[in-house]
Amino acid sequence: MENMLPHNPLVLAQITDSHLFASLDGLHHGHHVFNNLKKVLLSIVDNPQIHAIIFTGDLTQDHSEQSYQNFVDCVHACGVIIPIYYLAGNHDEPGLLDKYFAQSPFIADKVITTEKWQIQLLDSKSDTPAGLVSGQALTSLQSTIEQDKYQFLLMHHHPIDVGYFIDKHGLQNKADFWQTVHRFNNIKAIACGHVHGAMELSVSVTPGINNSKQAQNTVEHKSLVTVYTCPATSMQFDPNVAGVGVLDDGPAYRIFTLNADGNLHSDVVNC
Repeated sequence: MENMLPHNPLVLAQITDSHLFASLDGLHHGHHVFNNLKKVLLSIVDNPQIHAIIFTGDLTQDHSEQSYQNFVDCVHACGVIIPIYYLAGNHDEPGLLDKYFAQSPFIADKVITTEKWQIQLLDSKSDTPAGLVSGQALTSLQSTIEQDKYQFLLMHHHPIDVGYFIDKHGLQNKADFWQTVHRFNNIKAIACGHVHGAMELSVSVTPGINNSKQAQNTVEHKSLVTVYTCPATSMQFDPNVAGVGVLDDGPAYRIFTLNADGNLHSDVVNC
């Protein structure tokens, strides 16, 4: 389904990777994840410029139904009234998200439009911790994209390596995903969760090029698509260790401003 937001510019908050437990006192790598989520939501509530929230997955850490209820309770306790759109992460069950997010302010639509922008939420959940945007989903994306609107894609898994252990759980079918992106000249940015850290990574794409041999032989009409990774509400990974390392940094989230001229700007907010 598609949902229309009339704001121009449109300001979105991306939150991700809350990793909640059934217990409100649950700790993930030593971080009090429920309190951290609360800090983030209160920060968003205090900013009247934000029009909507997009949650990009990994709500739960212990896979309990109570963790989903805790997320909903936190949203209501913090007084969030702006729309919350959502995606499943590798830890989540889509059916439980739909069950617990059935009432306002949650909205199940995966396509959001303004006069100039189309924002699409892509399902990347697979049967493993790694991600997969199915062929059906990629075909649906191609048919849904409106050529006269700027495009902003959001997903849980990262479609480009970030240089530390989480890459083994990244998007499995990167080549198929980027081949789809290459078909269009109006995809401005991609945002993801999963990596527990904030990065901006530029990828060169050649719109209209559908195979690697053509791409290698084409030097014009190239453009850059920025991949934004989002810091987690729970805790941030340390990218400088070989295995799983956690920084002392607190919770954080991203704000995106989508302007009518196609410019997109993002800031990280630390709480």
